[in-house]
Parts: sequence; structure tokens; C-alpha cells
Amino acid sequence: MVGGGDAPRVPLHALLRAVNALLQQRRYHAALAVLKGFRNGAVYGAKIRGPHALVMTFLFKSGSLREKLKSIAQATYTHSRNLAYFVFTYKGLMALQSQLQGKKIPFHTFFAACVGGWLVFRENNPINNQIIMYLLSRVLFGLSRLAVEKGYVPQPKRDPFPLIAALLWGTVLWLFEYHRQTLQPSLQSSMTYLYEDSDVWHDISDFLIYNRTTDSK
Repeated sequence: MVGGGDAPRVPLHALLRAVNALLQQRRYHAALAVLKGFRNGAVYGAKIRGPHALVMTFLFKSGSLREKLKSIAQATYTHSRNLAYFVFTYKGLMALQSQLQGKKIPFHTFFAACVGGWLVFRENNPINNQIIMYLLSRVLFGLSRLAVEKGYVPQPKRDPFPLIAALLWGTVLWLFEYHRQTLQPSLQSSMTYLYEDSDVWHDISDFLIYNRTTDSK
């Protein structure tokens, strides 16, 4: 039975079959992986930045609702775009190097990521700054563990994490109290909320319910 509403289904079904057949072609795998990397970078960046920007904006930023929503959208777009561009650049260079040399070697990874980092994240703006600080802490932890695995540093007899936690908190509060300008603005805002705003109240409303009765910031 053929009806007027069934006609569009045939070309659409054929198109989907053709696309799925193309996606199964091994000779296009490297190029398609670059495209999917771009897609995954954009989606992951939006998932990570959107909720973070929403919370931080409504907690710490003043302005109208429209201004806040615009700030959230801009931060989310920037993070999503930059991550998509980086993954696209990295995977593209990895595929190119592998094609040229016929195999994958460790230097390919380092070189491709360095080029991508320079091209995409070289501008020192709040979004890039947060991403780089996030990576820096994890790279330092990773290199420390690698040094122990390779035998460059003796295996600690006790878990060093408690000492690291104590030193980090001691250092960050010292910086906050005496060299605040060296800390990232979002960290300054968080620490102001925790350690300075808790020194000020006028009545029960801004002691328990609100942080400040009138938010002038």
C-alpha cells in the first residue's frame, strides 16, 4: 500500500543507509574520527562549562537576568568551541603524522597536542585560564606517579596525600590573605564567600538565610 505520506520515507531511508555504509568504510576512518572528535569536544565542553557557569554566575555575579544568561551562554560557547577546535586539531595532526610515517610514535602525541594547545589555548582569558589550571594540577600528579613507577623517585613509605592536602590548604589561604591578586578571580570569589562574608551579618536573615541582606557586588 502506497500513500502520499509514505513517499518521503524511501529517500530518507536510502540516505541513512548510504551514510551508515560510509561510516563503516575503514579507509575513511581517520577523517571521520577527526569529525567525531570535533563533535565530542563541543558536546563535552558544553556539558562541563554550562552547569559550572550557571552556578558561579548566579552565586557571585551581579547584573540583570539577561546579562547573567548572556554570560553563561558566552562562557559555555567559548569552552565548547575551544575544546572542539583542540580535539579536531590534535586528531587531525595525529592522523597526518601517522600517514606520513606509517606508524604512531610517542612524539606524535606530544607534538600534535603542543600545536593544538598553542593554536587554541594561547589566549590568556578566564576560560582558557581555568582549563590550563585544571590540567596543570593533574599533570603534576601524573608526573609524580610516573616518577615513582619508573624508579626516579623512591616509593613513599606512607601515603603522601595528607601532607599534600595540608600544604596546599596552608599555601592557598596564605596567598588569599596576603597576596590575593595572584589567585584566579573565581577562586578569590569562592574564598571571599567562605572566609570573609561569614564575618559579616546584621540579623537572622543574613546570618542563616542569605549571605548578605543587600548584595552590592
